[in-house]
Amino acid sequence: MLQGSILKQVVATQGEADSTPSNFGVYYKNTLVALCHALEDFILGLPGEGLKPLVITAFQRGKWYLQEADRYAAIADQAEQIVIMASPEAGFHSHPTSQRPNVALVDLADDDPVNQEWHLIILSPDYSAMVLCQELSDADYGPAGPPTVDLERKFYGLWSFDRPLVIQAAALAIAHLGPYQPDLQAHLQTLWQQQQQQNNHREVTPAVTQVVRYLQQQRDQLLDDPSLSHPQDLDQNLASNELQAFLRMAQWVDRSDPLNPLAAREVVEVLEIMGQLLDLPAWQVQRLRLAGWLHRIAPASPAVDSSAAGPACPLVPAVQSLRLMPRLRAVATIIAHQGEWWNGQGSPAGLAGEALPLESRLLGDRQIGRAHV
Repeated sequence: MLQGSILKQVVATQGEADSTPSNFGVYYKNTLVALCHALEDFILGLPGEGLKPLVITAFQRGKWYLQEADRYAAIADQAEQIVIMASPEAGFHSHPTSQRPNVALVDLADDDPVNQEWHLIILSPDYSAMVLCQELSDADYGPAGPPTVDLERKFYGLWSFDRPLVIQAAALAIAHLGPYQPDLQAHLQTLWQQQQQQNNHREVTPAVTQVVRYLQQQRDQLLDDPSLSHPQDLDQNLASNELQAFLRMAQWVDRSDPLNPLAAREVVEVLEIMGQLLDLPAWQVQRLRLAGWLHRIAPASPAVDSSAAGPACPLVPAVQSLRLMPRLRAVATIIAHQGEWWNGQGSPAGLAGEALPLESRLLGDRQIGRAHV
């Protein structure tokens, strides 16, 4: 990571100077396009009342901003302030979106490490998200050198809904702007303080669902692009981030619990022991692990009321979102039925005995002292 870059500063604050966050990864450009478009477009659905988002971006070069400038006009209608950092190029300042009073362009110096970074930081009381990445250097690509196809360019970094991390990244980005535009920096510091005073952070399930859909759309487009030299690698990167999106959702749920933000990790450890004791095959243990990491996105429902007309199986949005990814459909079933009891008095479907999926039984049994008979 480049010295003085925003990414390096964020990573350094997460632990030792030579460590990186657990959700750090490598992304192709087409993956980042899908992620950023999904996170940006979610702004358009935010409530119109109250504080609007502060959006800070780094586009590397002005030409990349020009490709996105029209869609940023719609985002500007919903945002309190948009800041776009990039190296200046022809047309960068003359585009109509750039003339809006709440859109500020910052021309980066040639030796600024942010020139090699791709950032999207969104901070509001209702919604916080970010993509923070840095492009691989020519040396990082190895003997083959950089790719000739733009969508195959690689970046390393992270993306997250973690509000404290987004707040921190926004503060570092604002500090970086001081030498360029001190007045803008002072204005942004005021907005940053205001955004922190309120925290109406909504459930991230709708945003995650949108991210997964955008990633899947990119995967579909790969089939129609004969120019790509390694489409299978790009496809794998997109699929991996579909799974990461759900893990980000589970992480958000855990961190929203002030009593035990490590509950999912503890459940996974117990489930692994159960799987070993039962001598389950590796594929089933892996599925059980995923269910453990994701189980808190849909808390178990109360017991079935025996006086009711019959058991119901309500559709839980968070669980339904898992079904968007074929690999997670079985996991969604496990989580949906984690509240079932052996005697049929559980929920949501009142399943009994061997009708209960084994993994659902194990996931339910991880709560010591819970009655299932």
